[in-house]
Amino acid sequence: MLTKLLLKNKPLVLILIPILLGVFGALALAECIADRDGDSDVDGLDLAAYSVDFDPDCLGFVAGAFGKRIDDGLPPAGNPDGHYNIPEEARAENTSNPNTVVGNGTPGSCTSGAFVNAVANGGIITFNCGPNPVTITLDRTAKIFNNKGPDTVIDGGGKVTLSGGDKVRILYQNTCDPAQVWTTPHCNDQDHPRLTVQNLTFVHGNAKGVSDENTYDPGGGGAIFVRGGRFKVVNCRFFNNVCDDVGPDVGGAAIRVFDQYQDLPVYVVTSTFGGRSDLGNVGSNGGGISSIGVSWTIINSLFSYNRAIGYGANPQKPGTPGGGSGGAIYNDGNKMTLTVLGTLMEYNEVNEHGASIFFVTNDHTGNIRIDQSMIRNNIGGSWYPVYPSISMHSDTPIEVTNSIIE
Repeated sequence: MLTKLLLKNKPLVLILIPILLGVFGALALAECIADRDGDSDVDGLDLAAYSVDFDPDCLGFVAGAFGKRIDDGLPPAGNPDGHYNIPEEARAENTSNPNTVVGNGTPGSCTSGAFVNAVANGGIITFNCGPNPVTITLDRTAKIFNNKGPDTVIDGGGKVTLSGGDKVRILYQNTCDPAQVWTTPHCNDQDHPRLTVQNLTFVHGNAKGVSDENTYDPGGGGAIFVRGGRFKVVNCRFFNNVCDDVGPDVGGAAIRVFDQYQDLPVYVVTSTFGGRSDLGNVGSNGGGISSIGVSWTIINSLFSYNRAIGYGANPQKPGTPGGGSGGAIYNDGNKMTLTVLGTLMEYNEVNEHGASIFFVTNDHTGNIRIDQSMIRNNIGGSWYPVYPSISMHSDTPIEVTNSIIE
């Protein structure tokens, strides 16, 4: 009877079809989004705040209901098997009201100059480069000014790749660099600027030879260097970034961080470093990330095929340039924590120590927590007192739950 009614009322059908598609699409989207309080309903839904908490298994239907899902043939952001609950403070920022939109709807309008100027002005930055993925190749490093913002959020919408063109570092934030404006008398412990990068791909960043005491740049961080304020990475990818090949402490082929406000952690969420044998990040230490005295919380992310190619370790052995530790992660300093949740680390490689993780707290006060993660098939190195591929002092507290390390 309903069929006959619909066949006789074509205008009614034309009205009902989009309504039904919208309802079912919305239900699918709600089902895919991780609810803030961890239950099965979706209350107070803010789509902008949930941009990275989709279940990959149901994205296909949502894409079918709302539009084409872009696939550039490269590894996606994050560990596909990572399903750890993401805390509020680690989620993507709301960018629905941007301060600056880079581009006017065409790829050609999304230039290096437009992006660098947007970063210098701070605030929320989004892109309008047309419907297809676009790569912006920088001719100079984009630098955050400490008296802007105080929040700088850069959101690529899943379609923007920032490239250093194998010539320049991509992003730089340094509260202790007077060229970026001193804003407090305690630059190593101030709450601003607060930088978030989300839904972006960073490729071919190059921080080789940038270290210079006169410019307050310690080097490292082929894609991103951050000192001071706060820093967060959400739903990003890092491919083929590099820093210096050798040196006892320099590192972070993709990211290097110093001095976070009140020792709060850097969040790295649903992000990929490497992901394929031809896409790994390479530097003296910390093929993926590197830091001194900084805590990290890494959630639902992937580190693979990154390499620490220095040799001689730290302190460097006589007759060597030093380095070669931390295939995926290099953490050095005093009191700090490393929390790894829902994350996969595999096929990272070193010459010296910590094929997956190098974690040394000089005053023996730091600790490691690993939950719902897989660390396997990492290559090379020595000094593994407790777990394979993890270099640390034997008295460093390490809590491993629901994980495999082999």
